[in-house]
Amino acid sequence: MPVDPTAAVRRGPLGALLTHSGREDSLTHVEHLPARVADEADWPEWAAPELVAALGRAGVARPWRHQARTAEHARAGRSVIVSTGTASGKSLAYLLPAATAVLEGAAAPSGRGATVLYLSPTKALAHDQLRALGELGLPALRAAAYDGDTPGEERAQIRDWAAYVLTNPDMLHRTLLPGHARWATFLRALRYVVVDECHGYRGVFGSHVAAVLRRLRRVCARYGSSPTFVLASATVAEPAAFARRLTGVETEAVTRDGSPRGSLTFALWQPPLSEVRGEGGVPVRRTATAETADLMTDLVVSGTRTLAFVRSRKGAESVSIQARRSLEEVDAALPQRVAAYRAGYLPEDRRALESGLTSGRLLGVASTNALELGVDVSGLDAVLIAGWPGTHASLWQQAGRAGRAGQEALAVLVARDDPLDTYLVSNPEAVLGRPVEATVLDPENPYVLAPHLCAAAAELPLTDADTALFGAAMPGLLDGLVERGLLRRRATGWFWTRHESAAALADLRGTGGAPVRVVEAGTGRLLGTVDAGAAHGAVHEGAVYLHMGQAHLVRELDLEDGVAVVEAADPDWTTSARDRTDIRVVAEEASCPWGEATLSFGTVDVTSQVVSFLRRRVLTGEILGEEPLDLPARQLRTKAVWWTVTDEQLARAGIEPADVPGAAHAAEHAAIGLLPLFATCDRWDVGGVSTALHEDTGRTTVFVHDGHPGGAGFAERGYASAQRWLTATREALRACRCPAGCPACVQSPKCGNGNEPLDKAAAIRLLDVLLAGSTVSTATTGGTDATGGAAGSHGAGGFGGAAGSHASGELRPVPAAGAGQRAEGEAALGSRARIA
Repeated sequence: MPVDPTAAVRRGPLGALLTHSGREDSLTHVEHLPARVADEADWPEWAAPELVAALGRAGVARPWRHQARTAEHARAGRSVIVSTGTASGKSLAYLLPAATAVLEGAAAPSGRGATVLYLSPTKALAHDQLRALGELGLPALRAAAYDGDTPGEERAQIRDWAAYVLTNPDMLHRTLLPGHARWATFLRALRYVVVDECHGYRGVFGSHVAAVLRRLRRVCARYGSSPTFVLASATVAEPAAFARRLTGVETEAVTRDGSPRGSLTFALWQPPLSEVRGEGGVPVRRTATAETADLMTDLVVSGTRTLAFVRSRKGAESVSIQARRSLEEVDAALPQRVAAYRAGYLPEDRRALESGLTSGRLLGVASTNALELGVDVSGLDAVLIAGWPGTHASLWQQAGRAGRAGQEALAVLVARDDPLDTYLVSNPEAVLGRPVEATVLDPENPYVLAPHLCAAAAELPLTDADTALFGAAMPGLLDGLVERGLLRRRATGWFWTRHESAAALADLRGTGGAPVRVVEAGTGRLLGTVDAGAAHGAVHEGAVYLHMGQAHLVRELDLEDGVAVVEAADPDWTTSARDRTDIRVVAEEASCPWGEATLSFGTVDVTSQVVSFLRRRVLTGEILGEEPLDLPARQLRTKAVWWTVTDEQLARAGIEPADVPGAAHAAEHAAIGLLPLFATCDRWDVGGVSTALHEDTGRTTVFVHDGHPGGAGFAERGYASAQRWLTATREALRACRCPAGCPACVQSPKCGNGNEPLDKAAAIRLLDVLLAGSTVSTATTGGTDATGGAAGSHGAGGFGGAAGSHASGELRPVPAAGAGQRAEGEAALGSRARIA
């Protein structure tokens, strides 16, 4: 229930934020979630006595009921997913059966029994779990982490010795499965596969992981094992159905949470207006990054252990730097207790930060979503979330990092100055009253499945029987792969034909190639890495690169060698890349007339190029200048939803020809900003292009496309719920009180055209005339309803059948695109992963 902020929030961490004059105006809503008592159970009779004793020494006297129920399912050989709240002890639910099986084997005369494979989406989580296993003091578990940070000389030892291997889907895909013969003893005894934080496997990444898990099941069958899957997540909708799609096996679900929980205060926060003026003299709000840094400063001063989640690596570094500078004015010792954490750091740096956060040496940490997934950091009192994290699932994962020790906790969502965040902090029910989203993944996405079929054939020749694993799309894809010379058909099956690694064909996280190394000029010291897909925008020549609180300027980006050379600097500005995006229609796969307008869905080719970068003031976002860049274009074939309107409709709406580009461009920005309410995505998962006259449609056209090769289901969900989505977009524009458009409604921080031109009033009229015919007729694609009705298979997170024209799974060259189009340029071309 909402509480009166003037009364209840004066105590605790939130009270510390309201001591400054004027801060209460930023607080738009406060929600109080009450504490919950524990529901305990008895230890299972089969649980290993030494394990129970070790847990007792760690303070676990009895399991909670959901832990015991999950363990019983797994022990009986039933695959199971435990979907209970954050800090509900899901790790114990799978540890009980998994560790017991290993310990029973260790006690056998042979000394070698069951093995366990633990998979997590991040290295940090796997190492946190390894630390927890080590603290049990049970050497017979023989646990080891096997990932990209594992030295080569230790890998053979782990294969021969370890019974409890902690790794990630990437290593399973690239190393374990291609080298399964070396892992034969381990795989032959594989009893359990633990898939932790499984909600992270969504979209294209989730589809890749689904294929990897099917390959694992296939290889295990070759060695005579059939492992039980145990999945865990605090935030997944329809857990049993999702687990079935991810693993391909029938799965039980345990959803009733028996753990105790401390109370949580959840606040929505809108930064104040600054003195900076934007387009047309409109006042601009203070950036979420600067506001979060100030809030972290106050919490650290009050002794509140705080974790701030920031959307980007640069943003996390910036929050850390700003907070440390402010803390220097208070106490010279406090800046040393604040740090940034993100992917791209060297392994030893990450481990040191994790240790400091766990021990309490660090009072404040600004992180990307690298710390979102399950790392057990007890004692945190507050979480700051700088901008809507993209999904309700991520929101609650991040908020759940605080209060894990049972104490009263605080979570604050700090709005960015964009349409979605403004809408959310003004409509609390859209934030706090919604269930988590359906987790979208498609195991039969042809762009994903085709390379995994090659990898599977290289591991063991494929046969017709494998259709039961890989689905009905397999035969058609195999024909295409044979035609391309990647596979060869023989009487006994399909064989991989080449000498190189077939696993290299599938890039699970869509990083677009090998990471770019960031090297310090003069010393040659390796500072970190940047994903190849992000390098053009993050480490272009002249970019500000932030690393562990120190700013650097990029002197040179060598794309051929994959190296960015940087030097230390101290600018009071940051940089943001601008790109240009063009789009061509390859195939219209579904369409629906909306009166004279048309709504369409299909395959498109997108060409994007980083062409310049802006220098902005750190605190205000004020633009200081723009510099051109000469970087190669990147190309993507994907799925899009688009709508067209006629010249006659525009004329009736009073939109003059000169105003059409601004109307379409503003409608595109606003629609992209609201799409995450209707699809499991965020702005980085999709992009857009608008044009007054598109050469493929012959009309004014607005495109919104997936940012992943082959599509990820987001555009198709937009098509399915187009009436509701575009109606919400129009209402958000109407509700914004700015006179002519602002960052809270139509301006985008990542616009490839510098937010020019934009016409808010004309965009509203454009959406009015588009929606006027939206209930006239209906069209479907794979079960989607373009009028916003039931989405058929999409209710379970499927993609439908719209990808059928790509049976070969081939990524074709992209032709040159037309000019004169307006692009937001938000898509992560090359399928930039959201897992940091």
